[in-house]
Amino acid sequence: MNARWSVTIASMSLLAAVNATGVEPPDNYSPYAHNTGGKQLLWGDTHLHTTLSLDARAFGVQLDQDDAYRFARGETVKSTGGINVKLSRPLDFLVVSDHSDAMGTMSEIIAGNKAFMTDATAASWNQRLNSDSGATQLKARMEVMTSLTDGSAPAILSDRDFFGGIWGDYLETAEAYNEPGRFTAMIGYEWTSTVGGSNLHRNVLYRDGADLAAEKLPFTALESSNPEDLWAWMSDYEKATGGQILAMAHNGNISNGLMFPEVNPSTGEPLTAEYVQARARWEPIYEVTQIKGDGETYPLLSKNDEFADYESWDVANFAGVRKTPDMFQYEYARSALRMGLQLEQKLGTNPYQFGMIGSTDSHTALATAEENNFFGKMAYMEPRANRWNSPVGDVGGVVTLGWQMAASGYAAVWATENTREAIFDAMMRRETYATTGPRMVVHFNAAHGDQAVPMGGSLSAVAEAGGPVFTVGAMKDPIGANLDRIQIVKGWLNDDGSTAEQVFEVIWAGARALDKNGKLPALASTVDLTTATYTNAVGGSQLEATWQDPSFDPQQSAFYYVRVLEILTPRWTAYDAVRYGVTMGDEVPMTTQERAYTSPIWYQP
Repeated sequence: MNARWSVTIASMSLLAAVNATGVEPPDNYSPYAHNTGGKQLLWGDTHLHTTLSLDARAFGVQLDQDDAYRFARGETVKSTGGINVKLSRPLDFLVVSDHSDAMGTMSEIIAGNKAFMTDATAASWNQRLNSDSGATQLKARMEVMTSLTDGSAPAILSDRDFFGGIWGDYLETAEAYNEPGRFTAMIGYEWTSTVGGSNLHRNVLYRDGADLAAEKLPFTALESSNPEDLWAWMSDYEKATGGQILAMAHNGNISNGLMFPEVNPSTGEPLTAEYVQARARWEPIYEVTQIKGDGETYPLLSKNDEFADYESWDVANFAGVRKTPDMFQYEYARSALRMGLQLEQKLGTNPYQFGMIGSTDSHTALATAEENNFFGKMAYMEPRANRWNSPVGDVGGVVTLGWQMAASGYAAVWATENTREAIFDAMMRRETYATTGPRMVVHFNAAHGDQAVPMGGSLSAVAEAGGPVFTVGAMKDPIGANLDRIQIVKGWLNDDGSTAEQVFEVIWAGARALDKNGKLPALASTVDLTTATYTNAVGGSQLEATWQDPSFDPQQSAFYYVRVLEILTPRWTAYDAVRYGVTMGDEVPMTTQERAYTSPIWYQP
């Protein structure tokens, strides 16, 4: 008998014998098949605009929701300018967060829909946005943006029946692209409160599907520009539908001191217990980095932090109102986290106990955050030779040029599965982190006595001596740059009610040592600006450590979050300079040091 056949027959006989004994392979043999507690890292963008947004369509974008979802899922699409564009890797989830104010109307205005041309302002926009003059178009675009920010948009743009139809189409499209386990199309919108040009925008995200989201039209800034009214609307939504919803503030750096107040901007009175409880309830995460600048901290606030000045937009608000130094502490995440400790002591609740998340805020329908694949904020800032010195905007004499755009960022979520529900729940747990674009894997956990929490969690005092033990770890983006270092940023509440902060170097790559001032020497740059390339000859692919706070005081409230820094790499401006053969001004940064910010872990004695 052929040897092969004899082996086969023998194997069949053995299988028959096993089956005859009634011994079955256990259903739980795979340790992962029934593990519902395990978490996976998911990447997404929670802040993206398409043709449905009044400003995005005025800015020229012609890509719609379908294009946005297809692109996020990894397909090649043509940009508004006709350029083929594709992500290096698909995203796991996307929130198309078009502005609720005047949603869907700008396409009708540009097309000259007669129903809208009865309004003089809309008719003027139609004429100028269709002009051959770039200057005329830019002026009209700025007017459109201003109308969203100051409530001057024509009333004809607020027709509820029209809005209902647009929202219904949005929900239908989101359902069509939502594939639980593979790709999540989370439902959401942007509430666009901009009092006096100061940004108080929130993205509103749903845990629910279209069936519940359809029961109540999104809230608009034309109804109210007060965040407290948005929170009331959110409460009404949950009561009416049985669904769940959250809000995510963003761009505090353009709020002119209003994003993280200690005095209620609407009343001028100190914050109340009701206010801080509502904000803590409805806003568990904050968009700390995006295309209009980074919002972690600022040099004026963190004078001893050499990495505090990253892609800063620090001149004025959307109306061109210039900033004053007293505003900054109310605009940035780190100072808000510190202020939250004070407010908790006074009012019993920390309104600024938020997790970190990043997103693009791109008005192109393209969720691009990589430096070598950056398609700008608006359609008119897509790749071209002169975009670096072309005006992004001109408001109140404050001109923002193309090179000032940041390619940032993405949202990282530790979720049990790739579904709307699991991603939403992870956000509510604050088990999230932000990156400026790279997809580095970051872990951050703490143990204290019998307590063990991940990023976003809280620790309380324990009887035994010693502070929490923190475990930190990061792996480089598999197709990106090596890591430079991992830092832990601490903020705490002093006995006299003041707050303080410190940045600790926890672990780093290379044979370096802290100097007498606790400063770590920089790694050598491998960037070649003549070719817009770098090498991973420096840095490390993986860093991990355990750490305890050397200044831990069990009586002091504190927070800790991780900042991971990559080695220097070419900025998008460097890629443009090489690809188009242009020489940019000395003021233009050509390298960047990408980073990640985790949600904090709080210690509450």
